[in-house]
Amino acid sequence: MLRKWFIAGTVALMVFYFGVNAKQPPNRIATSQSSSKDAQAKEKPSEKDSQTQKKSDRFIIKTRMVSVTVTVSDRNRRFVTGLTKDNFEVYDDNVKQEIALFSTEDSPITLGIVYDVSGSMNPLSQQSLHALKGLFDYSHTDDEYFVVSFSDKSKLIQNFTSVPNDIINRAVFIKPKGSTALFDAVYMALEKVKDGRHKKKALLIISDGEENNSRYSFGELRKALRETDAQIYAIGLGTGGSLPHITETSGGLTFFPMQYGEVGDIYTRIALMLRNQYVIGFYPNNESEVSKWHKLRIKVDVPKPLGKVIMFYRDGYQSSDQ
Repeated sequence: MLRKWFIAGTVALMVFYFGVNAKQPPNRIATSQSSSKDAQAKEKPSEKDSQTQKKSDRFIIKTRMVSVTVTVSDRNRRFVTGLTKDNFEVYDDNVKQEIALFSTEDSPITLGIVYDVSGSMNPLSQQSLHALKGLFDYSHTDDEYFVVSFSDKSKLIQNFTSVPNDIINRAVFIKPKGSTALFDAVYMALEKVKDGRHKKKALLIISDGEENNSRYSFGELRKALRETDAQIYAIGLGTGGSLPHITETSGGLTFFPMQYGEVGDIYTRIALMLRNQYVIGFYPNNESEVSKWHKLRIKVDVPKPLGKVIMFYRDGYQSSDQ
């Protein structure tokens, strides 16, 4: 009897033992899952906190460097070289700026040639071709060129090349005819010069300056001129027409040869001008959130023996919306 009670008690204890332990794993798993969720909740920030963090991690650079190319010459139009950063002062809307970049390096240039082949150029075509040939006598070996010709329409007749003969061979067979779309041609060249591989960029216009067939107005062209860093130079054959207004807006010059033989001398001066320029850069300290036209003024202090000097540079720039 006692043996039966003993066996029954033993069985009961075993059932009780395994029953209790069989219920424990789910409780441990639940506890582990709960702890894991709590840990994840602590580690993972809320969506709102995440967005706040992203905003705090972002930063926006609102200021861009403004660079200005400056040519300095004496009264006899001889170029003044050897100046340093300390000789210049830059004012943006009459606020003095700190010069962050100063360079006088004779670097290669991307030069777009805008060549007038309209009917009004017919008496001057040989003179203009002579002028075009004179350009390359003073070129840098790594300069690159392209040519936009124009009469009633503008056309890219020579893509980027560093071989002057490519340009001469294209231009020599063009016969002047048609009306004159000068503004359209300059606008096309401004877009093309942006694709040049050299940082230093300029356009050279060979024309009598007449305009009678462009889709773009001068106001539209002037806006494009203000938004580019390329300087515009021109050889004005005949009266020169609109050329001074175009070149002055960009900080360049228009040259008027009085006689046929002066064309070569003018090309020498243009070539030397492109090789003897100062590049000045600054970060505007008064830049606003609104796009606006900024007036630039540059002062130069030169040694007294040089006397009065003349500077040519872009007189302003268009800031961008932030």
